[in-house]
Amino acid sequence: MFLRKKVCILIIFCLLCVIFAVTACSTKIKCPENADAQISQRETLVQISTIDALLSGVYDGVVTFETLKKFGDFGIGTFEGLDGEMVAVDGNFYQVKADGVAYPVSESMKTPFASVTFFDTDREVQLPEGMNYGSSAEFLDRILPTKNIFYAIKIEGTFSYIKTRSVPRQKKPYPPLVEVTKNQPTFELINVDGAIIGFRCPLYVSGVNVPGYHLHFLTRNRDAGGHVLEFKLKQAVASIDNTSQFLMILPGEDSDFYKARLTEGTQDDLEKSEK
Repeated sequence: MFLRKKVCILIIFCLLCVIFAVTACSTKIKCPENADAQISQRETLVQISTIDALLSGVYDGVVTFETLKKFGDFGIGTFEGLDGEMVAVDGNFYQVKADGVAYPVSESMKTPFASVTFFDTDREVQLPEGMNYGSSAEFLDRILPTKNIFYAIKIEGTFSYIKTRSVPRQKKPYPPLVEVTKNQPTFELINVDGAIIGFRCPLYVSGVNVPGYHLHFLTRNRDAGGHVLEFKLKQAVASIDNTSQFLMILPGEDSDFYKARLTEGTQDDLEKSEK
């Protein structure tokens, strides 16, 4: 009798579980068809390594661009050995080398640090003529719904002036980034059409990514660009993609990342290397 009672209780419990599962999937809880559906990839900023690792001289490539393209069609980063600035737009990836020229990227090349997403415009706004880097950042900050998520930013148009930089390929033992940028080649373009590509990251990611705006540039002809140091707008439209999810992929245990000391005064070095 006791055994029969236990069996009945177990059957009732199983039936209740089935009913709950069916109800959940049909009402508030969305049941994904597969594990990948749990993260909406198009609303995710995918990052390779950390900005502190790059500041510390961890320049060995860890992910091929063939793989990186699976995570996004838009973004910025660099290359193995710190060999220039990466700009990705509309699924096309470019390497702006130390000569300021943009070259197509082969899928076999690797990156030590990159941030990518699939760009979908959530808001578009005309930027006032004459704005520079600082005033554009302040303008965009005022229209963002919150400063606590990530944003992919694309500013397309004509620039009366833009100043960029790139960095030359480094050899081991790699120097820290702040030492490399002391002698960085810079480029100044006048009345040029193109697109500024990048991200605005929240302040709490300090050490992981660049807090605030981190922007790269690519000419409309896809022949020049670099890391943006300053600009002045002539006529441009800013497109904003609200990006509320974040995925970071760290280098493996056989990399210099495991031995790097990532918490020693990197904020000052970041400000110096970015400017």
